[in-house]
Amino acid sequence: MRVRPTASLLSLIVLPFAALGHHSVPANFDASTTVETEGEIIAIRWQNPHVKFTLQSTDASGSVAEWNLETHSLSIMKRMDVIDPFVSIGDRVRVAGWPTRRGRGMFVNNMLLPSGEEFVFRFNAEPADLRWADRLWGTNERWFAESGDTSAADRGIFRTWSTSLAGGEGFIWLPEYPLTQAARAAQAAYNPLTDDPLLNCGLKGMPAIMGAPYPFEFIDRATTIEWHQEEYDTVRVIHMNAPSSAVPAPSILGYSIGRWDGETLVVETTGINWGYFDTRGVPASEDMVILERFTPVENGSRLQYEITVSDPEVFTEPVLMRKSWVYLPDVRVEPYECVAD
Repeated sequence: MRVRPTASLLSLIVLPFAALGHHSVPANFDASTTVETEGEIIAIRWQNPHVKFTLQSTDASGSVAEWNLETHSLSIMKRMDVIDPFVSIGDRVRVAGWPTRRGRGMFVNNMLLPSGEEFVFRFNAEPADLRWADRLWGTNERWFAESGDTSAADRGIFRTWSTSLAGGEGFIWLPEYPLTQAARAAQAAYNPLTDDPLLNCGLKGMPAIMGAPYPFEFIDRATTIEWHQEEYDTVRVIHMNAPSSAVPAPSILGYSIGRWDGETLVVETTGINWGYFDTRGVPASEDMVILERFTPVENGSRLQYEITVSDPEVFTEPVLMRKSWVYLPDVRVEPYECVAD
């Protein structure tokens, strides 16, 4: 039986996913208010980091206006089994969502289709989330797989792993961190409208990329292991049993050295210059050290993850975070192909 998320869990679901694209949804849209409009779809941009529509509406006085609508990334839509656009140019639809803080637009949560069906963009959508219709269109089952497949346990970590939101294990981030005074000041000064490093398809560095909900795979290259994440088509190279003195110039993903502890892959990463710890403005210094542990559990159906981040300039003590992924045999890492505005 699948358990419907509580209000607190729903808030955790919305915010991490809302910050995945080229800007922060809470910073650009007012999630405390829902507005509605209807009209004709005149443009569709079916892409990462956000699927976008342009809707033309006409009010009672005959005035014509255009609405800029956006929603989740194309990668997230694919995990909702929506491969192709579910509307066409010329279709009349009704939409409801959070209004933009600038201009005329919204982050769409509900769309009434010409067929009379309603698409709900919320995760774990149920009939109670419908605003107008009596039938849901689309599915979120893939995001809530309660267990993985055990058929590839002999491959260890070397396969594709998927995020599952069931049980709350799909999230890595903590609600609060033990920040130093300087780090708190830096976060308070952070403006997502201008400082967001993901603007215009900017790449995501360590450790933020590890919180991405998209599939990733481990690939054995003999002396190295590649970690290939769908978001931004990111590839981390883990150097197995390399000397620590081999650290090259800093980079946004840093330099990773790995070793085996039984079936657990242990990775230490240094030399990171991305400048941020997460996508919410928590800073990071180049002295940050990250220790990760990837362990197959539950007969190889789940990958347990622990990450410890040490950065005395930012944290008053090391930060430990955990999450897990599940193995779903039919999932592959797809091209991300981010399109900048």
